[in-house]
Amino acid sequence: MGAFAAKVLLDERRGESSSERRRARAVELRTILTRLGPTFVKIGQGLSTRPDLCPAEYLEELAELQDSLPTFPDEEAFTCIERELGFPMDSIYSAISPSPIAAASLGQVYKARLKYSGKLVAVKVQRPGIEDAIGLDFYLLRGLGFLINKYVDIVTSDIVALMDEFARRVFQELNYVQEGQNARRFKKLYADKQDVLVPDIFWDYTSAKVLTMEWIEGVKLNQQAAIESQGLKVLDLVNIGIQCSLRQLLEYGYFHADPHPGNILATPEGKLAFLDFGMMSETPEDARVAIIGHVVHLVNRDYEAMARDYYALDFLESDVDVSPIVPALKNFFDDALNATVSELNFKTIVDGLGAVLYQYPFNVPAYYALILRSLTVLEGLALYADPDFKVLAASYPYFAKRLLTDPNPYLRDALIELLFKDGRFRQGPAHLWNRLENLLVQGRQDREFAAKDALQPVLKLLLGPDGEELRVLVVKEAVRVTEAITIGTLIDSYNAAPEFLKPLISSGNPAGPFKFSEAEQEQMMELRDQVFRVLQEPEARVLGSRVAGGVTQRLAARLLQQLLRTPPAPGSS
Repeated sequence: MGAFAAKVLLDERRGESSSERRRARAVELRTILTRLGPTFVKIGQGLSTRPDLCPAEYLEELAELQDSLPTFPDEEAFTCIERELGFPMDSIYSAISPSPIAAASLGQVYKARLKYSGKLVAVKVQRPGIEDAIGLDFYLLRGLGFLINKYVDIVTSDIVALMDEFARRVFQELNYVQEGQNARRFKKLYADKQDVLVPDIFWDYTSAKVLTMEWIEGVKLNQQAAIESQGLKVLDLVNIGIQCSLRQLLEYGYFHADPHPGNILATPEGKLAFLDFGMMSETPEDARVAIIGHVVHLVNRDYEAMARDYYALDFLESDVDVSPIVPALKNFFDDALNATVSELNFKTIVDGLGAVLYQYPFNVPAYYALILRSLTVLEGLALYADPDFKVLAASYPYFAKRLLTDPNPYLRDALIELLFKDGRFRQGPAHLWNRLENLLVQGRQDREFAAKDALQPVLKLLLGPDGEELRVLVVKEAVRVTEAITIGTLIDSYNAAPEFLKPLISSGNPAGPFKFSEAEQEQMMELRDQVFRVLQEPEARVLGSRVAGGVTQRLAARLLQQLLRTPPAPGSS
């Protein structure tokens, strides 16, 4: 690592800072970290989510770090299982694979069948001595961090704090009981969706160093050919992943922090299965709303507001001046926003923001960096199947559902800005009903959405103190429909009148009694016919008859109450 650092400093002194040179150094760093073992692999993976610390070339190379090491002897793994669970192997399993089916830096996984139930399970066994090795590595690195903080001025981040954060996360991963609890919480929050699958944990066969969970049959999400051979579509699965990621980020704030393709499987039933819950993170509630606001400011190209958002997101200390950041945001996004936001490639945004974050004194919170990585991974998988895929456009069904059902007024207003100002929701004159219809259509793409759940929020939105713009649109639309029905009926009446009466009605005007052009009359007639066609639909007729029947029953009931009411006795009060 010292030799590598010396090469990087020498490159800077010589002015050799081209993208090609940085890419070569990034490949070299990835190789070194892999060779140094599990602690440094984990550190590299952590750095791959920190655009405030690393240039783009390093982020991309470190993201490819393979979380794997050679397997350790099976005898040691089986001894660990018996020691941790307190039973001999043959009393726990009726069968177990003789060698691991997967190996990672912290442990390896066996496939087994429980003796008492016959259920297939995955048994994850921790690598022997890993705690001591990682503890020593972090102890030495923390000491080095003190020296860097004290003597290296070009490093603005607190290296000791970073090491402490990395160490905390890695040691959390070493506690398999904690990982089981993470899986249980994730399942409770997100597996209510019929498309999301989370394996059950077998607590009687789980300890700090052995984790036993339900076996999930599936294919890694980056194996497109294998997925399609089962009659599934990668894009459908990615869309499920995006909707689930947005729920994790914006609803409950508890999310999977290591969503690489090996941890997400496509099951034969078309479900998306999440695995490996060692690394989890949480988004503060205030930050969830601030993220939506940040996207709204991006839509509006309000770069000053975008820069101020970084205070709310805890990217910047309150005493940092954001005015120099505004031109950098403007320079990037004015070029990127040459279409509607829904057409933007998510990686383009991440790369652009990463360049800005790297140049200025930002400190990106772990939750933000990790969710960016999650969505970038999903978009990367989708781009293999469809080069035109846009993760932001795929997010619109979720945002539409939130607009129609979320009670938070600030969030609702932000979503109105996002959905209505972007071109995706503009059709022709963009009448209110077209907009609401689009929202309902988008919302129904979420399988858990129910239109009845949207009625009360829509009415609150329409009748609330901030709904003046929508009320104006409603009035205009109501007047337009009423006018079309009235004028259309008059035109029909005039056309049906006897010929000898028409001159009297039109005062001798051969063009008729109406001072409208033929085009205007055709538009009115077309609109009126559209309304009548809707009213002739079976559902509309049923609705009308149910309303009329309900009103009739209500009036009849009240009439009978009046007739059968016993008159009060004279003199009673």
